[in-house]
Amino acid sequence: MTEPDDLAARLDRIAAALERLAPPPLPAPDLDAADAVLWDARRSGLRPVPGVSRVDIRLLKGIDRVRDILVENTARFAAGLPANNVLLWGARGMGKSSLVKAAHAAVGAATRSALKLVEIHREDIATLPELMDILRAAPHRFILFCDDLSFDAGDASYKALKAVLDGGIDGRPGNVVLYATSNRRHLLPRDMIENERATAIDPGEAVEEKVSLSDRFGLWLGFHTAGQDDYLAMVRAYAAHFGFAIEDAELVRSALEWATTRGARSGRVAWQFTLDLAGKLGVRMAEG
Repeated sequence: MTEPDDLAARLDRIAAALERLAPPPLPAPDLDAADAVLWDARRSGLRPVPGVSRVDIRLLKGIDRVRDILVENTARFAAGLPANNVLLWGARGMGKSSLVKAAHAAVGAATRSALKLVEIHREDIATLPELMDILRAAPHRFILFCDDLSFDAGDASYKALKAVLDGGIDGRPGNVVLYATSNRRHLLPRDMIENERATAIDPGEAVEEKVSLSDRFGLWLGFHTAGQDDYLAMVRAYAAHFGFAIEDAELVRSALEWATTRGARSGRVAWQFTLDLAGKLGVRMAEG
């Protein structure tokens, strides 16, 4: 065997070995049977989620204004009308991701539409163009959901997200809208933005490309730390919904003590308190 033939044979063996190591592609999911799917970038496919972890939208307290805006935007999209991409940003634990999942469920139930929720993990953002090609060809409408979205120094995957938000040369699929949650309004650490401004010849141009990423979301919905009244409203709503047999004064006392030990008041803290109280009271909770 000549040297070129030997090299070709080795390359063929390497390619065959890599194919054996690669996970098999996922079969096409039955989107008519699944309301939610997860994008598996490694296997270039959609994996159905049989039971989505979410709470009833009526239990989300203290965020009435942003709730109504998101539900209205979602309902328009489900009806085939123009709708905006949405960035839900702000305080941790205030129900950003819970609201996205609850709004999807509420609108889907109210309109009986073929509205699907597709979750993509933050680390798979670079594969968005591939996912868009799959969704574009499907006869459904999709909320593409990315939780806890942010970018660090040197991370260029935000360019794939910009292409989707801007539409690119082939346009964003008309049957897809993007909902993302983040603790950062500009999706970047503030010190990184300020450092680029301080060291650039043209400070405006230095940060424009990255900071403007947030501007490409048509709706910004801000979530702020809960006050005591909002926190207690959340706790009371959970207690009533699950039928806790407890006096209001005792519920308030216990809830405030729980928040003090956690050093925070938020929807997440209210839910964690509810789980603890349900365990003490022997209540089985069907949601969570």
